[in-house]
Amino acid sequence: MNGPLNITPESLAEEISKLQRKLSAGMQTLQVIDDVHFGVTPREEVWRDGKVVLYRFKGAHAPTARVPTLIAYALVNRPYMVDLQENRSLVKGLLERGEDIYIIDWGYPDRSDRYLTLEDYIERFIGGAMEYLCNAHGLPAVNLLGICQGGAFSLCYAALHPDKVKNLITMVTPVDFHTPDNMLSNWNREIDVDLLVDTLGNVPADMMNFTYLMLKPWRLFAQKYVGMVDILDDKHAMEDFLRMEKWIFDSPDQAGEAFREFSQQFFQQNRFVTGTPRIGEQDVHLGMVDMPILNIYAEQDHLVPPDASRALRDLCGSDDYTELSFKGGHIGIYVSSRAQKEVPQTIHDWLAKRAR
Repeated sequence: MNGPLNITPESLAEEISKLQRKLSAGMQTLQVIDDVHFGVTPREEVWRDGKVVLYRFKGAHAPTARVPTLIAYALVNRPYMVDLQENRSLVKGLLERGEDIYIIDWGYPDRSDRYLTLEDYIERFIGGAMEYLCNAHGLPAVNLLGICQGGAFSLCYAALHPDKVKNLITMVTPVDFHTPDNMLSNWNREIDVDLLVDTLGNVPADMMNFTYLMLKPWRLFAQKYVGMVDILDDKHAMEDFLRMEKWIFDSPDQAGEAFREFSQQFFQQNRFVTGTPRIGEQDVHLGMVDMPILNIYAEQDHLVPPDASRALRDLCGSDDYTELSFKGGHIGIYVSSRAQKEVPQTIHDWLAKRAR
């Protein structure tokens, strides 16, 4: 007789037997699995400022785009989510379409970086990389692609230096930090950031990772690892799983002062919407962001809800504004099979129309 969950002794025995087979196969898989790496596309260092390095990606063919594109990622994770593996790489997709792609690697802040500010990240590092690219390519302005927090940084830079940014692309970028469904912002607003930074100095990566995981604890703690059992007998699937895990937990600490400024001005005070962020001694006005903008957001993003990104439409000063709504989550926008087909092509086509 079946119970309320339609479980019979026979079906339970079959599930136990299946689990035993998976675990046994998993032991064999883990013995032959290869070490996993991310950041698969060849690249060369072209500029450096302390721990911050600018890399140029090298595709199979020379780029055909006249204007290069600089990628600015968030600080909280390593930037190679955009180049995770051979068949999951936004960078590879753009290179194959002729784009000339550079990326800023923020490095791993240590105690000597405790007092780095938002001005350092935006003016010194992004500004230095942009200046290098303009000089190296003999151009007055180049393209800027900002991702997540790096998108917020890019908006600040574009507002302060609109003459240096030919085209601006923002991906899963928060603009309105106080939308009702923004779980991360709701959590951050309850923190005494001054006490946190004054006590710890730099904010530990493990603390940040635990915070992000706790936003969806069942999905990111339990369900993920339960689901892993189903792929224990698949070497390639396990390598993909471990590659993602390695990226998730290879996180830098956060420079204390920059964390303080970003948390207070954006998460807590929502200054893109309610006022003007201050970068050093300069006010940031999004109305000054008047270059062409492509704003890409993910419909199932729990870290940057769609409304948080779509707010850019009414705040920027551009009369050439385009949105792309992607069916996926905050990470799926780079690594899903759908993303490999849609996102690089959309970016390439959009830039090609504005190549003059």
